[in-house]
Amino acid sequence: MKEFHCGSLVPGCDWHTRHEEEAEVIRRAAEHMREAHGETVIRESMVEAIRSRITESRNAA
Repeated sequence: MKEFHCGSLVPGCDWHTRHEEEAEVIRRAAEHMREAHGETVIRESMVEAIRSRITESRNAA
């Protein structure tokens, strides 16, 4: 299970998501960036920043 915590990219943000597939985690994170943080364009550098912060979930039960 893959996991992304927005606070690792945007300090102070408590939002997080997890999914079995990295692509879905990235899709959800990009959508969150648009809706919560006003990012109108999700550049490749943003996708890479998200990807580099995805971790394996420790409690994937």
